[in-house]
Amino acid sequence: MTTRPLGLICAIPDEIAHFGASFTETSTRTLAGLTFREGTLEGRPAVMVESGIGKVNAAVVATLLAEVFGCHALLFSGVAGGLDPALGIGDVVIATRLVQHDYGALVEGRIRTYQPGIPPLPGFNETHGYALGAGLDAKVRASLKGIALPPFDAKATGAEPRVPAIHFGTVLTGDTFLNCEETRERLHREFGGALAIEMEGAAVAQVAERYGIPSLVVRSLSDLAGAESHMDFASFCGAAAEGAAVLIRRLVTVV
Repeated sequence: MTTRPLGLICAIPDEIAHFGASFTETSTRTLAGLTFREGTLEGRPAVMVESGIGKVNAAVVATLLAEVFGCHALLFSGVAGGLDPALGIGDVVIATRLVQHDYGALVEGRIRTYQPGIPPLPGFNETHGYALGAGLDAKVRASLKGIALPPFDAKATGAEPRVPAIHFGTVLTGDTFLNCEETRERLHREFGGALAIEMEGAAVAQVAERYGIPSLVVRSLSDLAGAESHMDFASFCGAAAEGAAVLIRRLVTVV
């Protein structure tokens, strides 16, 4: 077992709050105006940090975790908007593929997506996305087999409290909060049934790939990325974030 720490990133206070009881802090360091908390998560060496929202903030902390703290893997725990209409608020998505949907060329009113760093021009490779390694994917699925998430507030369904489901699939990353039904439907369709959309995950994956270390992004749905998403996010963000944190705490043993 490696003695190098895990790096755990959350974007906002609602997300990081769910790790309080399971994280034992031994010291803190301030870098780039951000507080990096060193200690143990579920008994494993870890460095935990609240990055702030967006791809640049996520890339800054991911780089510092890899370069300064020598983390052997990067984990992201947080919330996302749902793209797949079959999913519900509170459901949790494990990202098996992460795509920066807002990097590319604007062609006839739409972004043609390219891999970050590739010139977004005709003739260059248009393959894009960061895939979860097959070995880690298998370990994650095996570790989560049979796990039950905490019941989610009935206010999210208008009916009885429901036990959120766990899904595996594509998650999109971009620097825009999605509050548009039409765009949600288009992104779900154009990215092969993508499950969720958020603002940091693929940036973390890009940095992790540069450093040759694994990354894992786990997202609970706080809203369904449509016309009401701004209201749902405000209502359910804190409660939804618990689901992702529950799974991350389980997965620290396999990453």
